[in-house]
Amino acid sequence: MLVIWHLEQKYKQYLLQYLMNFKCSSLKTFINTMKNTIKTLTAIAILVFITFSFTTLLDSNKNINVEKSIITWKGYQVTGSHTGTIKIKSGLLIFTKGDLVDGNFVMDMNSISCTDLGEKHKGKLEEHLKSDDFFGVVKHQTATLEFIKVIPIGKNSYKIKGDLTIKGKTNSIDFDFSVYGKKATALLKIDRTKYDVKYGSKAFFGGLKDNAIYDEFELIANLEF
Repeated sequence: MLVIWHLEQKYKQYLLQYLMNFKCSSLKTFINTMKNTIKTLTAIAILVFITFSFTTLLDSNKNINVEKSIITWKGYQVTGSHTGTIKIKSGLLIFTKGDLVDGNFVMDMNSISCTDLGEKHKGKLEEHLKSDDFFGVVKHQTATLEFIKVIPIGKNSYKIKGDLTIKGKTNSIDFDFSVYGKKATALLKIDRTKYDVKYGSKAFFGGLKDNAIYDEFELIANLEF
């Protein structure tokens, strides 16, 4: 009986030791598993945060810097051409994932100036351009361009379909638009007669000869944002 009792005690010790080792081993495995899980979740959280932050940076509205941006106009007549500038009153470019998707800007028609004539003739031309013969700035102080459709055609290059409003008249216009860094450029070729600017047009007046002014003029936008 004594021998059996000793065997039972020994068996109990072995069993207890086995259970303790099993528990320790399971606990270590559990702890290691939790550590690995925490590391994985942390890595995923960091990746999500970086992705979200990067996407947020790429998705943005960029206000045009009106102090550094300018629009240059160029008009042609039989005997030559004239050029000048128009100030931008406000403007906005909208980007999604780094790509241009929308935009608009407002031109201050009161700011029309001529840059290729001396002071004497410059003032006379500017006054005429602001009159009802041309842009009638007393009644129509601003002109606007709204992007309607933006089509990527290359790296940082887009084909824009927009609505251009001058003298209260709106017409559709297509033009190319390029973005590089914090700058953008565009060239618009405009038929002025569509906006009731008919002075000196051979399409409406006869006998003009060398005094004729061509219907198409250009706006070159140099924008910073």
